[in-house]
Amino acid sequence: MFRHTALFFGHELRNILRNPAWVLIGIMQPVLYLLLFAPLLTTTTQGGTMGEALRMFTPGAMMMIALFGSLFTGFAMINETRNGVLERLAVSQAWRPAIILGRVIKDMLVLACQALLVMGVAMLMGLRLSLAAVALMLLLMAATGLFAASLSYGLALVIRDENGLSQIVQFFALPLTLLAGMLLPVSLGPEWMQTVARFNPLYYAVEAGRSLFAERLTDSTIPVAFAVFFVLGALTLTWSVRSLRKLAG
Repeated sequence: MFRHTALFFGHELRNILRNPAWVLIGIMQPVLYLLLFAPLLTTTTQGGTMGEALRMFTPGAMMMIALFGSLFTGFAMINETRNGVLERLAVSQAWRPAIILGRVIKDMLVLACQALLVMGVAMLMGLRLSLAAVALMLLLMAATGLFAASLSYGLALVIRDENGLSQIVQFFALPLTLLAGMLLPVSLGPEWMQTVARFNPLYYAVEAGRSLFAERLTDSTIPVAFAVFFVLGALTLTWSVRSLRKLAG
């Protein structure tokens, strides 16, 4: 189990290292939001400072990476399915869950590295964070990536069409972004929006991130977010592995 997972993880990681520019391109949108949108929020925060605006907005910017980055990872798997690569792997002697798990671990690692870069930019702009808050935020991003990447791979194995996957992701991207409070807290919206937002998993991640960045490390939103994403991650990972077994069967 560990050997095969490490082999697939190493293979996927080498593919990333051959062209690391894509990792940097993936954080351009959140960084631009930090530079151009966060300064506009200083009048909406209690302290009215840039630091307060960054504490409110940076967790949302980081979740944009998880949403728009991890949910598009399935496109490469569709291409491998069409070329017969994935089928040959699935009927080989490799431990089948390792085919998915190695990719997911790679996506979690890339997501954590991108999160570090975004937090670095936010710190240069005036954000101050403790080491505990940074560590917990990286773990939360990894848990988010576990869910989003596993969901993307499961959809890719079921749909097997780039246009279909793109339309599904694009259809849900905007409402998930707004109802998670990535740009502005949902608490500023009407009551019905606050109610609907509680059915969006990303809402709990954004709220937990804001609690971490505000140094409220014992806030109840943090364990709730971890529990939600570990459960959803386990479910979507199991689903994607079963979809792979059906492909091989």
